[in-house]
Amino acid sequence: MSSCKHHPLLQASSNQTSHTRPGINSIMALRTLNAKNAAALDKDLMSVGAYSLDQLMELAGLSVSQAVYRVHPPSKGRKILVACGPGNNGGDGLVAARHLFHYGYQPTVYFPKKTGNELYERLTTQLKHLDIPFTEDFQDTLQTSHHVVDAIFGFSFSGEVRDPFKEVISAMENTTVPVLSVDAPSSWSIEDGPPASGPGAKFMPATLISLTAPKPLVKHFTGTHFVGGRFLPPSVAEKYNLDLPDYKGIDQVVEASVSK
Repeated sequence: MSSCKHHPLLQASSNQTSHTRPGINSIMALRTLNAKNAAALDKDLMSVGAYSLDQLMELAGLSVSQAVYRVHPPSKGRKILVACGPGNNGGDGLVAARHLFHYGYQPTVYFPKKTGNELYERLTTQLKHLDIPFTEDFQDTLQTSHHVVDAIFGFSFSGEVRDPFKEVISAMENTTVPVLSVDAPSSWSIEDGPPASGPGAKFMPATLISLTAPKPLVKHFTGTHFVGGRFLPPSVAEKYNLDLPDYKGIDQVVEASVSK
């Protein structure tokens, strides 16, 4: 999940290729998201599909946690800093933090713009019951972290980055700690990629997980790319002329090459 109004879904495009990475099945590059169709598909999922927002968020956060495990198993370091924004992208991060705890990691959550939304209150309460710490100092916590989950801005982001996230994005942009971004590197335009200047202009996370489908920004991304969100009904995929990712076994994520 990355928007309060839209949950990302597949949209047809062209140029499918494949690539192989050691230990990973070769797969086709998936088609990118179109915002207009995403809105229509979102309505279908929440109405005809009978999904609730918290169900979609739970599935997204589970996918994020599996992507972290793929690129950064606990043997590489257990301290994971999860940066959460105020929207659904941040909710995905809260869910991911819970799953990461149960995988044996030691997550710390940066969630500076908490809302009074009942769903987010439940998610934060769940983390507190696990004694997962919350930090108000992102940069200080970053110094002792082994990996970062960027769940600040996602599909619905537009405009300029505002405080307190300017310094956070600049810190992720300049750190040597690997970063995994959820649905979009924070500050990037969904259509056009990184901003021309300011925070995020040179931000290139090590890993990107696209929720259900890659967004057009993937043409600017050069790191490891996953797709996650294994829930799209075949009937919906057929209605919108979409491809379903080739998930293996019980995996909730699949590595995908990026169409250029």
